[in-house]
Amino acid sequence: MHQIAFFAVAPVRHQVEGRMGLRAAPGGFGTPEFNGQIARVEGTLLVHEQHGNVATQEISTVRDACEFFGHDYEVSWFEGFHDPLQPVDPDLPLQVGDEAARALGNWFNFGFAVLSRLKGYGSEGDDVSETQLWPEHFDAAIEMGDGESGKRASYGASPGDADHSAPYLYVAAWEAVDRSVSFWNDAHFNGASLGYDALLESGDPAGTALGFLTAGLRILRGR
Repeated sequence: MHQIAFFAVAPVRHQVEGRMGLRAAPGGFGTPEFNGQIARVEGTLLVHEQHGNVATQEISTVRDACEFFGHDYEVSWFEGFHDPLQPVDPDLPLQVGDEAARALGNWFNFGFAVLSRLKGYGSEGDDVSETQLWPEHFDAAIEMGDGESGKRASYGASPGDADHSAPYLYVAAWEAVDRSVSFWNDAHFNGASLGYDALLESGDPAGTALGFLTAGLRILRGR
């Protein structure tokens, strides 16, 4: 799904607007509306909405997904990435289960909802970014805080990565954190994380998620 997001979905918008940020979408993820169209993934389906017309196709290969969305497969479709996703064989048949695909979509929708609430805790002078699902990182995230004072951080919801086997929320500070503060608990990046299991065990995933993210915000502000 990460390969589909990066090589097939994001370039559709980038070719038209020069922008690549994705969004959570019903059952999955995709572009926001642009130029009368939306390119997205819903469960195991590729969905292309264009000026009121909707076409769908089951996920098969990355190259087929690119062709479905109307562009050629390119490994280097944007030269400005610091850490582009490494490609796999674009003709490799992809096995995507509908339940797993929708669970991924549910996680992104959860992340976008919590991050939207987090924005309400911003202070005067905070620079708060648009919520994005960046195709190279494949997580939902915002940037928030005053960068000049060293209190700025990225707040996000990742579906998991090489260092985290399950979805997790994170606060990634832009300046070095004080590791003597127990909140800063993640050994793999400059910040803190809260895992999927902890959210489920809490009985109130949304409230627990917001509490975690706002705790990071308060600590960075020195409150």
